Amino acid sequence: MDRVGLRTGSAAQPKTRSGFIALGGRPNVGKSTLANAIVGAKVAIVSDKPQTTRRAIRGIATGPGWQLVLVDLPGVQRPRDALTERMQRRVERELADADGCLFVVNANEGIGPGDRFIAGLLGNAPVPVVIAVNKLDTVSRAEAVATLQAAADLELADDVFPVSARTGSGVSPLTEHLVSLLPEGPLYFEPSQHSDQPKEVWLAELVREQVLRRTREEIPHAVEVQVEAVESGPDLVRIEAVLLVETESQKGILIGARGRMIKSIGMAARQAIERELDGHVHLELTVRVRRHWRADERMLDRLGIE
Repeated sequence: MDRVGLRTGSAAQPKTRSGFIALGGRPNVGKSTLANAIVGAKVAIVSDKPQTTRRAIRGIATGPGWQLVLVDLPGVQRPRDALTERMQRRVERELADADGCLFVVNANEGIGPGDRFIAGLLGNAPVPVVIAVNKLDTVSRAEAVATLQAAADLELADDVFPVSARTGSGVSPLTEHLVSLLPEGPLYFEPSQHSDQPKEVWLAELVREQVLRRTREEIPHAVEVQVEAVESGPDLVRIEAVLLVETESQKGILIGARGRMIKSIGMAARQAIERELDGHVHLELTVRVRRHWRADERMLDRLGIE
């Protein structure tokens, strides 16, 4: 059968929609939680710390006749070092390649200068923009109405959706609308696939999530996790990971008195990984000083932060 015959035969099949939606928004508005809710699986770590998301994580949601690939962008901000410069460049590249953009704002903080700054950037986006007002479960009805109106007043999008990524409220209508923005085309990934992250990066992020939950001040920004070995056996998965910091004092904080902090991080990370893998895990963590890693272009390449 020739190519013409294949195309003719496939024309009788139901048409599918597939494409990419970029998630924009300032840090800590719940983009990662919303991506997880739309996908129906954990593809991005969640924390109340700014700069939690450092990589453009693709979450893949597949339904009857459609596939939506979400690109959870690093929080848009003014670049201040090599790390944030890379994050900003990634935002610009992903927007250029997307079929639509979902701009997420935080209902319990309202529309602020940071949101307006990003709205100005997205005003020139070459794709349709949709606004989701997230965390509506944390505010009163009056506050929700005020934030929804303020979002509409940005005059950035024709559609504003009230959602709670944490409870799932409003996620289905939002997803249906995003799917309507996608062009017709074949599926990019297997229907069972939820993310395109390498396994080592995904595991490293699960460890870093536990670091973020237990540290304050400069530590969250100075820590990166690199998985150095993964050995899968019939009954146990062995993982070796390194926590990179920039100073000896940060290393001391992560290790903690009598090793209590690193032990707490390791125990929580192991349990999180076991839930995701549905199996037993042995996790070995070490802490290593790598001075100024955030400004080291070669190190950022090794860590997969483009």
